[in-house]
Amino acid sequence: MQDTRSFSPSWSAGEEDFVRVEEVVKIFGDTVAVKSVNMSVRRHEFFALLGSSGCGKSTLLRMLAGFEEPTSGRIYLDNEDITDLPPYKRPVNMMFQSYALFPHMTVEANVAFGLKQEGVAKAEIHERVFEALDLVQMGAYSRRKPNQLSGGQQQRVALARSLVKRPKLLLLDEPMSALDKQIRQNTQIELVKILEQVGVTCIMVTHDQEEAMTMAHRLAVMSEGQIQQCGTPYDVYTFPNSRFVASFIGSTNLFPGTITVDEPDYVHIECDALNRPLLVSHGISEPLGMDVFVSIRPEQIQVLRDMPKEDTNWAHGMVVHVAWMGSFARYQIRLDSGMQIEAHMPSLSLAQPDAPGVDEEVYVSWSDDSATVLSS
Repeated sequence: MQDTRSFSPSWSAGEEDFVRVEEVVKIFGDTVAVKSVNMSVRRHEFFALLGSSGCGKSTLLRMLAGFEEPTSGRIYLDNEDITDLPPYKRPVNMMFQSYALFPHMTVEANVAFGLKQEGVAKAEIHERVFEALDLVQMGAYSRRKPNQLSGGQQQRVALARSLVKRPKLLLLDEPMSALDKQIRQNTQIELVKILEQVGVTCIMVTHDQEEAMTMAHRLAVMSEGQIQQCGTPYDVYTFPNSRFVASFIGSTNLFPGTITVDEPDYVHIECDALNRPLLVSHGISEPLGMDVFVSIRPEQIQVLRDMPKEDTNWAHGMVVHVAWMGSFARYQIRLDSGMQIEAHMPSLSLAQPDAPGVDEEVYVSWSDDSATVLSS
């Protein structure tokens, strides 16, 4: 852990690549867990590996930590090839999902354990341990045992233990999974602030898309051992590169269709599920006549009582379910074609006297710049 009293870096998209994963493959018997992954993480960046169980994200994290050896490929940290280094020789620390605190040791002893194993002087251990505990606001709990702490407090102790050895790279394995939702949301912001203050480069594994989008500068969506898309949370959500990514990150409505008009600044797509053609107000790379999918996010769809006047981008249907979600109302609407879609409307709309209810006919519409055209 660097001296936080004088060090407060800021992440920039122009920073150098600090971690590089090049053509890494991991095979267990007949199973290819990681398939030719290429990935780079910048210095001081908070990077998230996001995917469902079995996608290969945890295996990749364990290879970065040195707990698994790649079948092929190389891993570099700060321009040093660490592929063949054992875990104890890597400037890497990993914070486990279970926190893995020693139950018979005090908070202070848990945090000091790694430094004692390295033979650090007693006075330095004391100084570094309490510096780390103060950083995570756990200095007052130094004499307690893990079973005397809440889940959030145990997580802070585990973080202090990871940071006290001053790693170049911190790995987080599902760090929030043991916390209740409200505590998790508050802890996400606090954890990011602590790591920015320390200045450590961090890679987190999670299956929680909200967690990844809240905490990470960039994220990589993984599936079947491969990275499907990598970018900022905004870019991956707004410009998904496939049906899988569009569906995995948030909710979306996917309309299959065919490109019937292809101009430099707009396209028309005929969709059997819609009453009218779908207009996209920007050019696309797919050719005329190609079958595609159009992704439209629920928050981009309006629910109306009156038929739109436009010739494109609307459909008629019936409300089958309305759920109040706090900040928005979630409408499930069955179109005339039988396809069911989801639309999100501001919660205040439910308070209006003419708000559509279940079994009522409605129209749905969206702007011509809200659709993303996907070829796969």
